[in-house]
Amino acid sequence: MSQDKIFKIQTLNNISNVGLSRLPKDCYVHGSGVEDPHAILVRSANLLELEPSESLLAVGRAGAGTNNIDIARLAGLGVPVFNTPGANANAVKELVLSGLLLSSRNLVGAIDFVRNLKVDGELAKNVEEGKKKYAGRELPGRTLGIIGLGKIGSLVADVALRLGMRVVGYDPGITVDAAWGLPSGVVKAGSITSLVRDSDFISLHVPLNDATRNLIDEECLALMSANTVLLNFSRGAVVDNVALVKALRANKIKQYICDFPNDSLIGVNGVIALPHLGASTVEAEENCATMVVDQIRGYLEDGNVVNSVNFPNVSMVRESLYRIVVINENVPHMVSQISTVLGDAKLNIKNMINKSMNEIAITLVDVESPVSDDILVTLEAIDGVKRVRYLNGA
Repeated sequence: MSQDKIFKIQTLNNISNVGLSRLPKDCYVHGSGVEDPHAILVRSANLLELEPSESLLAVGRAGAGTNNIDIARLAGLGVPVFNTPGANANAVKELVLSGLLLSSRNLVGAIDFVRNLKVDGELAKNVEEGKKKYAGRELPGRTLGIIGLGKIGSLVADVALRLGMRVVGYDPGITVDAAWGLPSGVVKAGSITSLVRDSDFISLHVPLNDATRNLIDEECLALMSANTVLLNFSRGAVVDNVALVKALRANKIKQYICDFPNDSLIGVNGVIALPHLGASTVEAEENCATMVVDQIRGYLEDGNVVNSVNFPNVSMVRESLYRIVVINENVPHMVSQISTVLGDAKLNIKNMINKSMNEIAITLVDVESPVSDDILVTLEAIDGVKRVRYLNGA
């Protein structure tokens, strides 16, 4: 319950030292061999079968997707899972732009053509004769449909507009912040159906969940034209690969460019598959590490939650050395019960905030004087409380 003076951070993948250097050496230790960690930092390691120790307080994903983490189970244990939305957005945007150019100018085939030319005295002639097969099309005036208008989708829209493309966007779950950041030139599509019918290029930027799994299915593919290029730099399972391969082989769509190779795609004409390069830039890895480390520190040191996928966001400026963090089920009368326990103990509350999301709620309470272990035990005994932390800054 009480705050540990030394926080132990286990790193399960290579986390950029730019981020790790933000952990003060006098109160943090980190490394792959750390046991009984207070927090785990991860990129792609599989935590679906994780058996967390009782010491585990938080998990940080240096990236946006959390499909490798059992977020529901950890929420039930009172463990927030943080991610880093937007930290690799520019890197993915640049890869989408690369995909557009690879496709529109037939660059992969052209490169292979030149690589296989023989040096036989007829090179110039063979180049001139062969290049006709790789004539491309320019992007200005073409329509790019973007499904998912978060940070990455917005950046892709912006660069496409600057290239002279017409941009159509669809995202029924767009947030207010994302809407404010969306370029004004984006045309709103009323449905995925209208978007795919109207687009020369379609770029996917949605998370993988029950609603988006196989979002691009046989029915959706049938609405596309024979010249449509589908780009997927979100998650592989957003596209039904069986239906996709069938559509490509029947020349129902032109190309599929993605960042997720799998057995069904290898060797299929019309597929350009990259080896999951979306966030593989030095800058993106540094941005993700910096962002996730700052979020983990904010939670461990002050109980603040920013960019958690299974906890509500909550932040409160520290007004006392003595802060209590209560994680509980989202049920009525919890705040009043917490206040009663503190009032009965003659602890004056300087500030309090409570936030909830789905089944989880978190309460931060700053009190004027130190909190005894007996009071913490009493708080933990409240029906529905999952975890109590005492952050003593003295």
